[in-house]
Parts: sequence; structure tokens; C-alpha cells
Amino acid sequence: MTRIAVVGHVEWVDFVPVARLPRRGEVVPSIAAFTRAAGGGGVAAVVLAELGAEVDFFCALGRDSYGRATADQLAERGVRAQVAWRDGPTRRVMTMLEAGGERAIVSLGTRLEPLGSEDLEWERLRGAEGAYFTAGDDAALRRAREARVLVATPRARTALLGEGPIIDALVFSATDPHEREWADRAAHRARLMVATEGAKGGRWWGEAEGSWAPVPPPGEPRDSYGCGDSFAAAFTLGLGAGESVGEAAARGAACGARCLTRAGAP
Repeated sequence: MTRIAVVGHVEWVDFVPVARLPRRGEVVPSIAAFTRAAGGGGVAAVVLAELGAEVDFFCALGRDSYGRATADQLAERGVRAQVAWRDGPTRRVMTMLEAGGERAIVSLGTRLEPLGSEDLEWERLRGAEGAYFTAGDDAALRRAREARVLVATPRARTALLGEGPIIDALVFSATDPHEREWADRAAHRARLMVATEGAKGGRWWGEAEGSWAPVPPPGEPRDSYGCGDSFAAAFTLGLGAGESVGEAAARGAACGARCLTRAGAP
């Protein structure tokens, strides 16, 4: 079994399906709302477990009911959560799921990130085939670099600026202006830049160049939440298992397309 670590953030998310997003001052009804442990790191960890990887998830949670529920749900989904418990509240998110697949997100509170100095089982990273980094400080990123392959998202932000360990691949959405900006600022730290382009597929460049074809979703599109992190999770698993960049990207594209047919986080 391939062992993959995720170092990053997790949030307690309320998913609220709506026929369309409300206009200013308008009230719209919703039925069948539900909650899940999600966020970039949480989505990736669960996807990796679903794909059959052994997963260690290094994260931080508040000592509150949402934090406990998040840890319990991760365990139920086969994720070995390495939790740094904090006195502050667990971050919450409201995600409105619009008919047709688009989503709008409102975050509540500060994103909690693991610190490399915290007393977690960081030594497990030394034996991991791969790691996916979504959030944390410089020390946490250096811990993640002990895995054989390190993939990151530019949403990690400050940990990727300045000098530090080289990332094997930086995965970002070419259609998201904020991610493009953060990716450009962190490009000097990456061997490969990997840009997803939604229904157009995507491409990579740096130490090598190439592209991958889009994968049609295996069903009706329901929700785009988590598609990017699902791609990155499967891509990291592929690289960790020894696949070529093209093979890993094709694996990621298929996983992202499958996520598009599921409501809410995987």
C-alpha cells in the first residue's frame, strides 16, 4: 500500500444546496443541507484513502465540538489524523451549491495550520512515498519535504515564499486569478508547475513540459467543490507510486471529473 501524507488545513463545512444563489436582500429556500469535514487538506486526505492509500493527515483543530466531529469523521473515512489541538475555534465554512455544479463559499474564522514544531508524529513522513501540502509554516513544509515526492498548492501562501525546500510539483487552477498570482510568486520553489484548466484538461512545465486531455465526468455535474484538491491528491498518489507526470495527471483528471458528479466534499 502506498503511503501518502497530507499536511494542511481542514474545516467543518455546511453544504447548502440552492436552485440559484440569492440576490441582494433575497431569501432562497434550501433542503437537504449537510455537513462534512472538508477544506483543501481534508478533501485530499479522504480522496487518498478512497483511492487505497495509507494516509497520515497532519492538521490543526480547535478544542470544540466541531473539531471533535471533524476528527471523528476523518477516522471514519480511513484517515489517520495527526491533530495539533488548539484553544481557538475550529474554522467553519458555508458552501452554497448552485444547481449546475457551481459553488460559493463563505469562511467563518481563522484557518488553522499545523506547525512543524508541534508534537506530532512527523517521523512518519520519512517513510512516505508522497506528501501533499496545503497549509502550514516553514517548519511544517520542511517536514513534508522528507517524503519522497512533495506536491503543494499555492494556497499554502507564506510557507512557499522566500527560500526553502524545493517542491516537486506546484498544482494550481489556471482559471483562478488568485491561485495564478500565488503560483507565480512561488514558481522559483517548484520543479514543475502544473496548471489545471477544467474542461480543457491542463498542462505542466519546468523541468519537463506536457499536457493532459480532459476527462468527461462519469455522470451529471453536481458540484465543483473539491475538484482541484481531488486532482492534486490523485496526482500526488500517482507520482508517489512511480508513475510519469503524464500518467499521474491523467489519474488526477479522472479523479477530479468523478468529484464533479458528487455533492459536497468526497
